[in-house]
Amino acid sequence: MNSNTTFRNLRNIGVIAHVDAGKTTTTERILFYTGENHRIGEVHDGATTMDFDPQERARGITIHSAATTVHWRGTQVNLIDTPGHIDFNVEVRRSLRVLDGAVVVFDGVAGVEPQTETNWRLADDYRVPRIAFVNKLDRTGADFQRVVSMMQERLGARALPLQLPIGAEGEFRGVVDLLTLRALVWDRDDASAPPRVADIPPELLTAAQDARARLVEAIVERDDALLDAWLRGEQPSVDALRAGLRAATVAGELVPVLAGSAFRNRGVEPLLDAVVDYVPRPGEAPGAVGTHAPRDGLSALAFKLTADDHGTMVFVRVYAGTLKRGDTVWNASTGQAERVSRLYEIHADRRVERESLAAGDIAGLVGLKDVLTGHTLAAHKGAPVLESIAVPEAVIDVAIEPRSQDGAAALAKGLGVLVREDPSLRLRQDADSGQTLLSGMGELQLEVAVEKLRSRFGVDVAVGRPQVAYRETITAPAELRHVHKKQSGGPGQFAELTLRLAPLPRGEGLRFASTVVGGAIPREFIPAVEAGIRRAAQAGPLAGHPLVDFEATLVDGSAHVRDSSALAFELAAATALREAALKAAPVVLEPVMAVEVITPAESLGDVIGDLLRRRGQVQGQDARGNAVVVTAHVPLERMFGYIGQLRALSSGRAQFTMQLSHYAEVPARVAMAA
Repeated sequence: MNSNTTFRNLRNIGVIAHVDAGKTTTTERILFYTGENHRIGEVHDGATTMDFDPQERARGITIHSAATTVHWRGTQVNLIDTPGHIDFNVEVRRSLRVLDGAVVVFDGVAGVEPQTETNWRLADDYRVPRIAFVNKLDRTGADFQRVVSMMQERLGARALPLQLPIGAEGEFRGVVDLLTLRALVWDRDDASAPPRVADIPPELLTAAQDARARLVEAIVERDDALLDAWLRGEQPSVDALRAGLRAATVAGELVPVLAGSAFRNRGVEPLLDAVVDYVPRPGEAPGAVGTHAPRDGLSALAFKLTADDHGTMVFVRVYAGTLKRGDTVWNASTGQAERVSRLYEIHADRRVERESLAAGDIAGLVGLKDVLTGHTLAAHKGAPVLESIAVPEAVIDVAIEPRSQDGAAALAKGLGVLVREDPSLRLRQDADSGQTLLSGMGELQLEVAVEKLRSRFGVDVAVGRPQVAYRETITAPAELRHVHKKQSGGPGQFAELTLRLAPLPRGEGLRFASTVVGGAIPREFIPAVEAGIRRAAQAGPLAGHPLVDFEATLVDGSAHVRDSSALAFELAAATALREAALKAAPVVLEPVMAVEVITPAESLGDVIGDLLRRRGQVQGQDARGNAVVVTAHVPLERMFGYIGQLRALSSGRAQFTMQLSHYAEVPARVAMAA
């Protein structure tokens, strides 16, 4: 965030993990060891620096991604702490979109958990190099080697341990550094005490030498010069091995794995060393997003918005050029010019004003009026638009309204702000009831949003019961000709068009195409046809749910010289879509969740039976210590209130997580019963 920092000593990283893996605890230790904080904030005390939102502190979880800047070994590290709960997955998406590397924190007992896997796949999509930190190795049941094996098997990662733990569970006290073959021992939990460098314990010496041999082999086989020397019997130096490991990590070929217990202040300093040694500099990774940005001017991506009483702050990643306070920038996504009034370096909830930013910086801008998440900021017109940020589908709706008419304006303002801040929240009007529906990724996300309306905007709201966000689609092609004709004195309305519908694979959304030739429909009316189709698709023909996953093609039509208009063609297209969809074998789609249940073995039969009664399909089961992990696909509609039933079946010992897997057709018998 300091514009004077060169790429040589700058790292942009994120900390990602499944909920409760110790991600924020690790981040708080990073702040302490780098000198950013002079005391350690604990999650259970509600005193963390990065979880500064009142709801985060009250709930003990991360809800918003938070940025800060630290320094280690002369290197500036811009760090973003991200949420681990699936309901707030958009925060991980937009953070990974702008980061150059990530530290993935694993629970030493649970290993690879569902949200860890989801976040790992997102990092794959954005080609973000990663370092793994196996945390909580002091807990009963922790197993470093098992977690490494899970990374290799479930994530397909070439996980390469750089350390071996010294001591197990409550006796965990240090690590063996496999590159130097020295032991780092923490004799006390005191964070101010540095590790003691010692000889490797005799009982670990053979295992350490074998692990180092595998480490060296994995590194040299990716570097021709190192491989040639190694085959001649020469042992590569530690510096040469670090350089080779860095190149393989940056290329995404290897994932260095480190060990520790952040809560007991063990293993964090070597983790910071690994960030400096192996995470790429801005623009260095081959797949780094933004490497095709122009080099002769500003190119930046807005990836997050926050609003308060002082206005809106836009978080940006600068990919090229410089940005100074007072500059006018071009929003390449909207075609509008905007002025940046202030630049800020962000330290969680604190701001430090800056005069300028340079390529590689992540910072906050104030003064931009119409910038949204995913917009590209540039120096001039015609600049390329950077790849935007994909937003997950909403799966749950709640009806929301003010308890008194006096709160209507405040509610509208508050909802507008929330939807701008979090693009995974959707707002729409129910076509039948006229109610305002707020849609999101899960019950917790909507609960947090409602609480923000009350605390931030002072709106006393009435909220309906959560409802499943169904969709509708078509399963067969259909074609329809429609004529819209209206005459009421003076200029009339006329539009004729032929519309063809075709189903698309799940998740493809709505596509529009036009094959009109010869000017049968004037070119200026084509956008109105698309607008009418998209408006009508907001309410499907069966039950008023959004119509998705189809292609609408404008095949032919005609216009009247005087009576045709954009409005006439928009109305004609909307009516044509509704009528054609009824002919295209429409069906209702429901969200199906990927559910993972961790249960004691003695409750396994009851848990599986209950999942089957919920229309679930069991995908598999695996042993995890003395528990069993059951994975299943279950319709979301049958998962409301599941935690209470699960606790009753397992005497309170089982737990579960779930996330959206896919949308599937509602079975006919269920649809008829509904």
